[in-house]
Amino acid sequence: MTDRKAPGSGHGQSPTEVSLTVNGERRTVRAHPMERLLDTLRRRLGLTGAKEGCGEGECGSCSVLMDGVLVNSCLVPVLQARNTNVVTIEGLAADSKMADGRISHGKINDLQESFLRCGGAQCGICTPGMILASAHLLQKNPQPTIDEIREALSGNLCRCTGYMQIFEAVADAARRRAVP
Repeated sequence: MTDRKAPGSGHGQSPTEVSLTVNGERRTVRAHPMERLLDTLRRRLGLTGAKEGCGEGECGSCSVLMDGVLVNSCLVPVLQARNTNVVTIEGLAADSKMADGRISHGKINDLQESFLRCGGAQCGICTPGMILASAHLLQKNPQPTIDEIREALSGNLCRCTGYMQIFEAVADAARRRAVP
């Protein structure tokens, strides 16, 4: 029996050990150097929050934070992620601070809560990438304008919401965070 090669799984290169920190936990995987980070997260680490929408870096469904930078994990070879800090949608929820100051252990955070409240989460394909892009924006700019929200999310495609509910969810989270 032979192993079926995943798309972008290495092009004949031998598997190698790759260590990275994922959601605060140091992990080591054995993978082909050119295997996509998306495939490593989903198949080897069981983190299925990042979705494959297009496989070409056009839709943002596979977005993760890598060393604080928003990246399309379908375009990142796992070897490039060696010794980096990766945050997925699963890690965003873990031990996060709620709007009222409480610590949430592995539950949705205030941004995710706003997506649900405002109808910004529908079919779920784009949602993890949208939330991570929104978290990235709010970390850099805690009180963005609607135009700044639109610009920050412009790399993420949604086929369900028409975007307004998503923009409203980000604005809602920003308002809630600003309340003392």
